[in-house]
Amino acid sequence: MLKWVIALAASLGAILEVIDTVITNVALPDIRGNLGATLSEAGWISTSYACANVVIIPLSAWLGYRFGRRNYFVFSLIGFTLASLLCGISNSLGMLIFARVLQGLAGGGLLAKAQSIVFETFSARERPLAQAIFGLGVIVGPAIGPVLGGWLTDNMGWRWIFFINLPLGVLAVLMCTTFMPSDRPEEINRTGKVDWSGIGLLAVGLACFQLFLEEGQQDDWFESRFICTVAIASVIGIILFIWRELTTEHPAVDLRVLRYRSMIGGSLYSAVLGMGLYGIMFAVPIFVQDYLHYTALQSGMILVPGAFASAAMMMAYGKIGNKVSPRTMIFFGALLTSLTGFLLMDINPDTGTKQLFWPLIARGFGSVMMFMPLSIATLGPLDKKDIAAGSGFYSLTRQLGSSIGIALITTLLARREALHRSVLVERISDYRPQVGERIDLLTNAFTAHSGSKQVAHDQAMGLLDRIVSGQAILQSYEDIFTYVAALFIFTLPLLFFLGGKPNKNASDAAAAAH
Repeated sequence: MLKWVIALAASLGAILEVIDTVITNVALPDIRGNLGATLSEAGWISTSYACANVVIIPLSAWLGYRFGRRNYFVFSLIGFTLASLLCGISNSLGMLIFARVLQGLAGGGLLAKAQSIVFETFSARERPLAQAIFGLGVIVGPAIGPVLGGWLTDNMGWRWIFFINLPLGVLAVLMCTTFMPSDRPEEINRTGKVDWSGIGLLAVGLACFQLFLEEGQQDDWFESRFICTVAIASVIGIILFIWRELTTEHPAVDLRVLRYRSMIGGSLYSAVLGMGLYGIMFAVPIFVQDYLHYTALQSGMILVPGAFASAAMMMAYGKIGNKVSPRTMIFFGALLTSLTGFLLMDINPDTGTKQLFWPLIARGFGSVMMFMPLSIATLGPLDKKDIAAGSGFYSLTRQLGSSIGIALITTLLARREALHRSVLVERISDYRPQVGERIDLLTNAFTAHSGSKQVAHDQAMGLLDRIVSGQAILQSYEDIFTYVAALFIFTLPLLFFLGGKPNKNASDAAAAAH
């Protein structure tokens, strides 16, 4: 019983972090109105959290080794809970953004360490079920976030999306300090040098890269001096960081793990997963809100069946994970995810919840079939001493892949919509009889209500413009789903870089990666 209490405490911390990456998105309009912020200013509420999160993830292995895994996890829980309180009581945008940075720094430590705690708590026979239950929360969390955020915002106010973390955070801290065993002295190393230069360069490089991705489309990419500046700073910071970590004796992030072939292929495919899977999770809610005019809560509810599919597949994986080759699981998971993209290509003005049900069910199954097996195939071939460093880098690539995917989708949607609109407008010509007939038909219909021929004609042209814009939006989303489907097909050769069967380090690998 004690081990399940420890697992619950670790899982609570990870779930809180995962949900908070997406829960604020549905509350941004209310936050803007309450704090008097513009849309671009409110965007920093999400951007600041993502930047802090992506910086701390690759440092989590070093921090856990230097201060102790339990100590670091409990510290991260306390920091996350206090930062959530600070977010909830913020009375200005600057205060809220600062609190979100603190929340992101603490949250990165939660996600990076929780599963390794679960792994070391259970015996080899119990680990598949424990890992499946833990993974359930991590995968289902992004689906729960928008639903929970929408309900809390509509019924209790936006501050409660942060206050909801307080009782759960306090409970997790009490459970960890009471039941989790203390770190052994040999597990803590406080004598080594601190690679402050590496940490600083990492912070500059990754934070600027995250800013570039988050703000690029909004600021028209390289037309903005700010975007050019952060892009240059990102390139310089990352190059110097790589040079520093490969030449120093005590690196903050050990990049030498890339000498393993599986680390190269697995990290690249991890980025693909982040781009494709989280890309779909990002695109579908926006589509149903922008085109089908769903509320935030309704759009979140669409993702729930897929979350249940993930739950069912995760439990099944707990039973069959040790019997099936990871590459085989990833292969069929990629095919299922490609099928999701191909099915979503058939969206049309009559698309509703029923038409989105099966594609999202397929995505739910496919995501589980790739996540856990990929961590095993990527990190399994590593020596045990390299797993912690490898898992930090592997997790970073998935986080960056998610950011890159969302940035690409945002950019492509805008550009493909403009392209499709221009093509459609060219086809609407006075010289085409069908166009004239449609305008006359609409004008006559509006004349019966307005009584003015000119007003009715303007109304007809306005309606025609809205129809063209709607069709352009629809075609741009069809393009996005096509690209996602093709992405998983064309990157299948990366599987040849991965380990074919679980080995003696496979369980360690699965636990080390979140």
